[in-house]
Amino acid sequence: MNTVIHRPWIVAAAYVLLAGSPLAASAADVSAPGTSPVQELEVEVTKKGAGKEVSMRKGAKEWFMLIEVTPENTVVIRQEKENETYLVDESETHDRPLSPGEVDTVVDDFINSVKHQTKQK
Repeated sequence: MNTVIHRPWIVAAAYVLLAGSPLAASAADVSAPGTSPVQELEVEVTKKGAGKEVSMRKGAKEWFMLIEVTPENTVVIRQEKENETYLVDESETHDRPLSPGEVDTVVDDFINSVKHQTKQK
């Protein structure tokens, strides 16, 4: 099986350039002197066959997860990146296909974990 590790930050950059206003405007918000603008966690979930792809970004930090489901197995890839440095780059293979409900649970757990991690800082 060929697994392609996607680079969501490239897709996100292209999206900002093509889509323009909504994301660019939120990034350009100006706050009162002496304070920094609050950055929201940007979350994008895309269906990929029987699996899903999750891309999240907040400031210089990026998180990515791909769940690839085949009739024989499931591969889960997780990445975390800050600027150009990978903090996490791991994959796991399950010997059976995950059900749609299990895929949704894995995605929800990943998103909630990142939200919890970003709130603590």
